[in-house]
Amino acid sequence: MYITCLDMEGVLVPEIWIEFARESGIPELTRTTRDEPDYDKLMKWRMGVLREHGLGLKEIQETIARIDPLPGAKEFLDKLRSETQAIILSDTFEEFAQPLMKKLGWPTIFCNSLEVDADGFISGIRMRCEHSKLTTVRGLQSIGFETIASGDSYNDLEMIEASKAGFLFRTTEKIRQDYPHLPAFESYDELLSAIEQVIRT
Repeated sequence: MYITCLDMEGVLVPEIWIEFARESGIPELTRTTRDEPDYDKLMKWRMGVLREHGLGLKEIQETIARIDPLPGAKEFLDKLRSETQAIILSDTFEEFAQPLMKKLGWPTIFCNSLEVDADGFISGIRMRCEHSKLTTVRGLQSIGFETIASGDSYNDLEMIEASKAGFLFRTTEKIRQDYPHLPAFESYDELLSAIEQVIRT
C-alpha cells in the first residue's frame, strides 16, 4: 500500500515568505529553505526581521489570505488522491496553512505551530517532532505503507531519499546538481506520471 508525501510551498502553493517579502517590501525575507538548510536558524532570523519591522502574525495572515494555489496544483492533487493516499508534510504552521488547505480541497497536512506573544509578534515555533518529514515517512513505513515523496528544498531531501521512490519538483539548479540521482520534474503531469508508474509496478 502506497502513500505519497508532498511538500507544500513551492510544490502546491507559492512560497509564503516570498509572497510576504514582496507585499511588505522586505526583500531579505525571500530567503527560504532552498537557501538555508537549517530551518531553526532560518525561523529565528525571520522572527528577528519581523520584530525589527514591527510585523506580526496578523500581517502575514493577511498576505496568505490573498495567495492562491499554483496553477494546476488542485487538479494534480485531486487526481493523485483519486489513485492513492496522499499527505502534505510541511514545515509551515497551522496558523499559515488553513486558508491554503481550504483552496486545495482540504487535503491532510502535517505541519507545526507558532508561539505568538501578547503583542501579536511571533515569539517561537513548536515543531511537531525533530526531522519531521523524515520521522513521518519512517512512521508511515513502520505501519505498512510504502512511501513516495516529492519536494523542492533542502528540508525535503531526507524524506525523498528515505522513500521507495522520491522526486524533486521545481527545485533549484544547485539541488539538481548536488543530487543528480534524484529524478527532477517541472510539470504536474510529469510528476503524476512518475508516481503512477511507481504505484502500478
